[in-house]
Amino acid sequence: MTGKTMRTPMRGVLGLGSARSGTEHFWRQRVTGAANAILVVAFVIIVVSVAGRPYAEVLPVLSSPLVAVMLLLLVVSVTVHMRIGMQVVVEDYVRSEGLKVVLLIANTFFTVAVGAVCVVAILKLAFGA
Repeated sequence: MTGKTMRTPMRGVLGLGSARSGTEHFWRQRVTGAANAILVVAFVIIVVSVAGRPYAEVLPVLSSPLVAVMLLLLVVSVTVHMRIGMQVVVEDYVRSEGLKVVLLIANTFFTVAVGAVCVVAILKLAFGA
């Protein structure tokens, strides 16, 4: 059996390369990028509509369930996109395996912290706490 491989053509069909993740990161990055484009437009519309208004007029707009959900979706999409993008940069350009692991962990903690702070702020506005 020397020279023969035990691999099946299914590996190629599933897109499983040496990292065993195939194009998953690529597609996730593209999907979150498209979602960001749509959600950022909505975010800009919201910001422009409340710009210059006093706090008492802005609060009802930002506490609207539709606006709160849209802002939450934006935060989740942006933080996932940011994490994937930084992960790719670290994996591509950091040579030291130890430093790479530390940076990937820090990247995940940072994006989770940013997302959590934003979610708490949005929920605080939405529920008037």
